[in-house]
Amino acid sequence: MTITCFIHYQIDPFQRDTFRLYAENWGRIIPRLGGHLLGYFLPHEGTNDEAWGLVAFDSLAAYEAYRARLRADDEARANFGLARSQRFILREQRTFVEAVEGAFCLPLLRWQCKLELVSAAGGVPMSFVKRYRT
Repeated sequence: MTITCFIHYQIDPFQRDTFRLYAENWGRIIPRLGGHLLGYFLPHEGTNDEAWGLVAFDSLAAYEAYRARLRADDEARANFGLARSQRFILREQRTFVEAVEGAFCLPLLRWQCKLELVSAAGGVPMSFVKRYRT
């Protein structure tokens, strides 16, 4: 079973660039220590103080082993120190989820919208109809 650690951050919106650096640092650290980094996400539109990180593991035991390596790693400790000293993370919550097999990592659908002129009763009046394809 693969589990994903879903990390929800409340960040200081005025320190967005510092959080970006923090997340980029994890981009090097997490894979090296055995986690599968799915990504970090910054706010773009709407709420400006929420960010997310997603890291997958084979099991909770694999996560616990990873956490032990994290605590012992100099670069990881330095990144945690950056967050403490700069105080750009105001709150952090972790939730563990598992993917729904039939609804995860599906190929992207390429929707095509084609406008066609459709006539009613011999060509009058004309209206537009959207046709969608995958």
